[in-house]
Amino acid sequence: MKSINDAHVARPGLAVVEVAAADDATAFTLQHLPAAHRAIAPADRTTRERGEPGVRLRCSLDLHQQPDT
Repeated sequence: MKSINDAHVARPGLAVVEVAAADDATAFTLQHLPAAHRAIAPADRTTRERGEPGVRLRCSLDLHQQPDT
């Protein structure tokens, strides 16, 4: 995975959430949990690391913004 961009954590309330899961469905389900309460920049795909089990997903979370409805 690429390194975390400074802009994603430039001030309090911004976070990068990394998910490691067995499969895509689990990773995307977990991504939607914080999206119900706060604004996120969702990931549109998962990644697989050669030699590592499962998939990874990274999204950005902003605690100051409400989710789009």
